[in-house]
Amino acid sequence: MSTRGFTGRRPPETTRVRLPPGQSLTEDFPVLQIGPNPRIDLDTWRFTLRAGSRPLKSWSWAEFGALPRTRWSGDIHCVTQWSKFDTAWEGVSVDDLLADAGVDAPTAFALAEGYDDYTTNVPFADLTDGRAMVATHYDGAPITSDHGGPARLLVPHLYFWKSAKWLKGLRFTQKDEGGFWEMRGYHMYGDPWREQRFTGD
Repeated sequence: MSTRGFTGRRPPETTRVRLPPGQSLTEDFPVLQIGPNPRIDLDTWRFTLRAGSRPLKSWSWAEFGALPRTRWSGDIHCVTQWSKFDTAWEGVSVDDLLADAGVDAPTAFALAEGYDDYTTNVPFADLTDGRAMVATHYDGAPITSDHGGPARLLVPHLYFWKSAKWLKGLRFTQKDEGGFWEMRGYHMYGDPWREQRFTGD
């Protein structure tokens, strides 16, 4: 995994309460990835909800863009020890995706799946009630490819590796299945305030 653009600095006392343990504040937006950016054609892009291998609903880019929009502003925290304050995102909440599909979550667990074959697990409880979205815009502009565009998962209360880039779908699973980093020793949940970076933390 590579990280570009991180220049940490010691925060003022007034902002330190917003930093989870072991984190440093950055004004940059570092780029982290496990390989090259996938090439994604919006004419063929699809986002799909699945229960195991069974599709529940799929949207084209145009159909996805017609769904209700939601906005969120706040802080994000990366497992590589940087935090960025006051980020602004726009996209479609997971709640609205399920509502448009006309389904309830079939299981308590999900895997986020990217066009680069990256996966990460997230409990459904952390995706609903306004806690997560499929984001298409950052800071008022379409998300760039380096930051996971055209669409990425945003689960800001967990370490940012859970906010999968280049998202193509959510797959509901019968049990809590580890994704790419979880199978390589990262924590299955990843709460920054409990410093859950690695298995056993």
